[in-house]
Amino acid sequence: MLDTTNFKKGVCLIYKGEPMIIADYSVSTPTARGGNTIFKTKLRNLKTGQILNESIRSGEKFEEVDMERHKASFLYTDSTNWYFMDDETYEQFEFAKEALGGAELFVSDGIEGLQAMLIDGVVASIELPLTVVMTAVECDPHIKGATAQAQLKPCTTDTGLVVQVPPYLTAGEQFKVDTRDSHFIERVK
Repeated sequence: MLDTTNFKKGVCLIYKGEPMIIADYSVSTPTARGGNTIFKTKLRNLKTGQILNESIRSGEKFEEVDMERHKASFLYTDSTNWYFMDDETYEQFEFAKEALGGAELFVSDGIEGLQAMLIDGVVASIELPLTVVMTAVECDPHIKGATAQAQLKPCTTDTGLVVQVPPYLTAGEQFKVDTRDSHFIERVK
């Protein structure tokens, strides 16, 4: 059994009879006398891809989802669907953009560390690695001496993701991005 103290991004649980994954959450502690801590969660249904915004009281218990994880590879996209392959069974599967829920912005050729999440032998979702390597396609030019503080500039990647990057990064360079919050980590040499 899972408790609300186990909540973090990526945790899978049964909520209202459906398998869900925690896409995001925040903790709210009311100041009223005797108020319970409330977890405001964004849950994604692993079967339908539907997003639910739910407020859950501290201390509630949930059943864990019985699932398997297999290594997976990205094959290609036709801009409507993204196609993957299970590296253990060599079965191919696809997800529509809505079912990926924003993960499609991190998926590009050569991505490593993908995992297929299977519930009852059926692929329910794809899990991204913590970091991915992206290629800068469009960056604003760097103006030397424009400010005394460190500044960030927007950069569009090969998948369409816009990331705030340091001013020294130029178009054509590769860099690592954190998939949890889309922030720049480091330039890849």
